[in-house]
Amino acid sequence: MLNDPRLDAIEDDLIKIRRHLHAHPELRHEEEQTADYVAARLAEWGIEVVRNIGGHGLVGVLRSGKSPRSIGLRADMDALPMQEHNRFAHASRFPGRMHACGHDGHTAMLLGAARYLAEHREFDGTINFIFQPAEEGGAGARLMIEDGLFERCPMDAVFGAHNWPGIAAGAFALRPDAIMASSNTFKAELSGFGSHAAQPHRSVDPVIAATTLAQAWQTIVSRNVNPNDPAVLSITEIHAGSTVNVIPGQASLSGTVRTFSVDVLDLIERRMRDIAHGVAAAFDVRVEFEFQRMYPPLVNDRASTAFAGEVLKSVFGAANVDENIAPQMPSEDFAFYLQHRPGCYVFIGNGDGSEYGTCGCAIPLHSPNYDFNDALLKPGTAWWVSLARAWLPVPR
Repeated sequence: MLNDPRLDAIEDDLIKIRRHLHAHPELRHEEEQTADYVAARLAEWGIEVVRNIGGHGLVGVLRSGKSPRSIGLRADMDALPMQEHNRFAHASRFPGRMHACGHDGHTAMLLGAARYLAEHREFDGTINFIFQPAEEGGAGARLMIEDGLFERCPMDAVFGAHNWPGIAAGAFALRPDAIMASSNTFKAELSGFGSHAAQPHRSVDPVIAATTLAQAWQTIVSRNVNPNDPAVLSITEIHAGSTVNVIPGQASLSGTVRTFSVDVLDLIERRMRDIAHGVAAAFDVRVEFEFQRMYPPLVNDRASTAFAGEVLKSVFGAANVDENIAPQMPSEDFAFYLQHRPGCYVFIGNGDGSEYGTCGCAIPLHSPNYDFNDALLKPGTAWWVSLARAWLPVPR
C-alpha cells in the first residue's frame, strides 16, 4: 500500500490541504468554514455528504458493492485557543487560534483516504468518513451521537487515530482495553468569616481549611486507590485573599482527576466529597463541592484492536507497530463512540525528536511551537485505506 503510485499521486495535494487547514484554524463549535471546506472536497470526489450533525459535524458516506457491512473512520477538526509561535508560511493567520494538536493533519489524512477510496472503490460495503467538531473540551463526539449519528449513518464499528509526538514518524501504537484516561474537573468553594490578619481569633479562616483540604485530598490516590490502578488528582488552582493584612472570607480550589476506570473514578469522587465536608466541619467553614465528569476513559474493544493491529502489521511491518503501548493520561472524546460501537483508537508517531537536530526531543502537543508532520500524511492515508478494505473485503 505504501508503494502504491496512486497514493503517491495525491500526496502533494494532501500537504496543501493540511497546510491550508493549519493556516485557517477554527475553535470548538465554530468550525463552519472548515466544515464547508471538507464538504466541498468530499462532494468534488462524488461522496455523499451529511451535514450539521451535532453542530458543524459532517459525514461523508461512500458505498460500493452489495455488502450490508459498514465502518466509521473519524477525524477531529477544531483548533485550540492559543497563540502560535511558528513563523513558517502556513502558520495560523488568526491571533489566538492554533492547530496545536494536529487536527489539521487528522482531517487531511481522512480526506486523503476518502479521495483514494472514491477513485478506487476496491471494497464492498459502506464507509462513513466522520469529521467531528469540538473535540477540545466540547464533547463533539457526544453531541454527534446525541444528534443521531449512528441512526443517520449506520456503522458496525468505528475507528480513530491521533498523531503522537515521541513515537517515530510513521510508526503506530495501540493497546486493548483502556488507552486514554477519563477527564474530570472539580471545584471546592470554602466560605468562612474574614477579619484583620492581626486578629485571627475573630475570623473563621477558609485559607487554613483550603490548605488542609489540599493536603488531605492528596492522600486519596496514595491511600485509597489500588496501586495497580493508575490515577491522577491534580490541584491546579488555589484562590484566596487580595492583600497581606486581611484574612479573607472565601477560598477556592480546583483541578482535574484522571482515571482509566469508572470504578476508580467513583471512588475518588466519593472520597473527595467526604473529605471536603469533613474538613469543612472541622474548621467550621461552609463548603460547596462540584465534580464534573467531562470525558470517560477511552477503552478499546479487544477484537477490534486485534483486527487493527493485524492490518497495521501487514502494511507497515511488525517492527513499526507497538501493540501494547502504556495507557496515556490525556483524554479524548472518541471514548463516547466506543460506548456505543466496538472499535479502536490508535496513535501515529509524529516524530521522536531526531528530525529536530540538536533538540533531541519531540515538540509536544498543545505547544505553541508544534506542527503536524507532513511525512505522516501518506502512511496515515494508507492506514485508513487499508483498514477500510480489510473490514469490507471484496468477494473473490
